[in-house]
Amino acid sequence: MKVVILAGGLGTRISEYTRNIPKPMIKIKGQPILLRIMKHYYKFGFNDFYIASGYKGKIIKNYFKNKKFNFKVNIIDTGLNTMTGGRVLRLKKILKSETFLLTYGDGLSDVSIKKLIRFHKKSKNYVTLTAVRPPARFGAIKLHGNRVKVFKEKSRLDEGWINGGFFVMSPKIFKFIKNDKSYLERQPLENLSKKNKLGAYKHFGFWQCMDTLRDKEILEKKIKKV
Repeated sequence: MKVVILAGGLGTRISEYTRNIPKPMIKIKGQPILLRIMKHYYKFGFNDFYIASGYKGKIIKNYFKNKKFNFKVNIIDTGLNTMTGGRVLRLKKILKSETFLLTYGDGLSDVSIKKLIRFHKKSKNYVTLTAVRPPARFGAIKLHGNRVKVFKEKSRLDEGWINGGFFVMSPKIFKFIKNDKSYLERQPLENLSKKNKLGAYKHFGFWQCMDTLRDKEILEKKIKKV
């Protein structure tokens, strides 16, 4: 099964790094987050990767060109201004009629890819996403007048479920993506949801995205140096 990683965005919210390199190449404990994502999939036996590049894609290409790994890495230029859905659509000829795995190039998790696939096959959905509860940033208080009635330390259980990436996708997804301007997270997934063909595999373990400098600092604290 092929693994697609979306790695073409501008990463403007972490411009401290992305002025010079694409976000997936930002290092966490000495390794690009992109490589750490790939190693997670490889741990479950997946070794055929397709990196949908865009912004500063040559940096990604040169990195993998000059190193040897136990897995196959294909860097596909999917355009500078192409949106997430459009990047997937551009890989249609490569992915053909096969079910494939897909995730974003800026998030790490310990989700079991094998269990995710098993869940997808049983559900008979066109697409399954990994649903996660992000760590809460703040504690909560309930007030009665000027008195604190309830004080509660921050907990991830107070947060709702969100899309954590780590998808399993049927080739039927291509019917829901119009063009380069399509955001995967808008009409394609919204319409699949309306048709009851979008599944959610609930993951209760580790997950952390890297949208901002603060997110990177959190990952640096949680990820082991390997």
